Amino acid sequence: MIYITDLHEGDSIKGIYLCKSKKTCQKPTGKSYYSLTLQDKTGTLDARVWNLTSGINNFNTMDYIHVKGKVVYFQNALQLHIDQIRVAQEGEYDKEDYVPLSSQGIEKMYGELTDYIGTIKNKYLKKLAESIFIEDATFKRRFTSHSAAKSVHHSFQGGLLEHTLSVVKVSEFMAKQYPIVNRDLLLVAAMFHDIGKTEEISAFPENDYTDDGQLLGHIMIGVEMVGIKIREIEGFPHDLASQLKHCLIAHHGTLEYGSPKKPATIEALALSLADMLDARMQTMKEGLEAADPKLDWIGYNRFFETNIRKTTNVD
Repeated sequence: MIYITDLHEGDSIKGIYLCKSKKTCQKPTGKSYYSLTLQDKTGTLDARVWNLTSGINNFNTMDYIHVKGKVVYFQNALQLHIDQIRVAQEGEYDKEDYVPLSSQGIEKMYGELTDYIGTIKNKYLKKLAESIFIEDATFKRRFTSHSAAKSVHHSFQGGLLEHTLSVVKVSEFMAKQYPIVNRDLLLVAAMFHDIGKTEEISAFPENDYTDDGQLLGHIMIGVEMVGIKIREIEGFPHDLASQLKHCLIAHHGTLEYGSPKKPATIEALALSLADMLDARMQTMKEGLEAADPKLDWIGYNRFFETNIRKTTNVD
């Protein structure tokens, strides 16, 4: 199998890929063509079927398809121009080859995350974190196998765990740098801030928004999940619960980014900054890693609204 990250401009390929998306479009002449997104465990690839001939058999989104085509370079990215397509048969492919996976060890990361729970001094926050991350085996399976997003950043299996652990680590630094911050509250909020994504986004290989994800979003879902667990802990202080929920509700920082409330506490502000930092850095990292190695300037990035350049190493 030729993985997407191993493709180069000019390659002629025959291989099986997951059809992640399929759109029927029209040229200015009125002639129809297909715009596809192909996926394997190393990433995604934009593809076009310009000529809908007899060599293009019927297929649908989420089918594993055998394609024949040529790799070209278009608008600062590789694109596959496909001449032939057929649906692959079971036995021709291994589904594990089509699920992008975190490069970090899942169990190692989860162990690091749960180690932080042992450092929480507040008995109510510690019990709450234990009830979700240690005592709930079903949640652990879903959380560790989930992505943090449909696309943009950490959109791979284990991505939600990798992102959460990173946000916790940044939060730990902020709590040490600014002693006014309530460390226990901030770290537990960091652990919980994206747990709603386990229900907002479907499992792989789909990795797409669920009905609840579209209607409610992960912030609302996550607050409900935490609220249920809080009500199971006798004597959990109301003020503490409200401050924790506020951190979750405000972690996108601004109303235009989907937070129902803007940060009103220093812990909520710290969490929103830690979340944005990791998301932005990962987005940049993934963009640089996917770029043509021959180029220094890799093109315009809509998330940063600027042209992106690789750093030149100077000894």
